[in-house]
Amino acid sequence: MATAKSTVKGLARTEVKIGISDSSHELIIDCTNTQDEVIAKVNEAIKASSVLSLSDSKGREVLVPYNKISYVEVGEGAERRVGFANQ
Repeated sequence: MATAKSTVKGLARTEVKIGISDSSHELIIDCTNTQDEVIAKVNEAIKASSVLSLSDSKGREVLVPYNKISYVEVGEGAERRVGFANQ
């Protein structure tokens, strides 16, 4: 059995991957912002030389300094499945 399409109170989720310079790890954030909103926030933080601030779907705030951002990948959140799904 699979769960319903991943939503938070009717809002679609967006998965954001942020590569951090001088680190082999990346941040993966599941947020309720649209892809366009996330891209606008990233562009604004880089242009203003400030901190990128994103909220995840659980209400936590993630802050990344603009000069530590190597790359940002924005996509639709994956559907979370439970059990043995055949689809």
